[in-house]
Amino acid sequence: MAWVILIASGLLEAVWATALDASQGFRKLWPTVTFFVSMIVSMVGLSYAMQHIPVGTAYAVWVGIGAVLTTVWAFATGADRITLARVLLLAGLIACVAGLKLVS
Repeated sequence: MAWVILIASGLLEAVWATALDASQGFRKLWPTVTFFVSMIVSMVGLSYAMQHIPVGTAYAVWVGIGAVLTTVWAFATGADRITLARVLLLAGLIACVAGLKLVS
């Protein structure tokens, strides 16, 4: 169960990072609300997961999921350019996150 919560928390990290950008410095209400709600829930989930998964592994997985999903969202919305190098580096990051799960 801790892994499921950790993955969901990583997903919410991507949500709050994207909402933070969309809030335009906390000037837009709904992106700001989304940022704070998703950040709090993400942190609570990370905290729970760290009670059952080693801190280094949990944090690396949480950050990795958030980073990959935030970047993929930026690609999908056209906010960032897709290049072969970026795709390969993201694939390497995914492989490292999966590897941490396998060796835990």
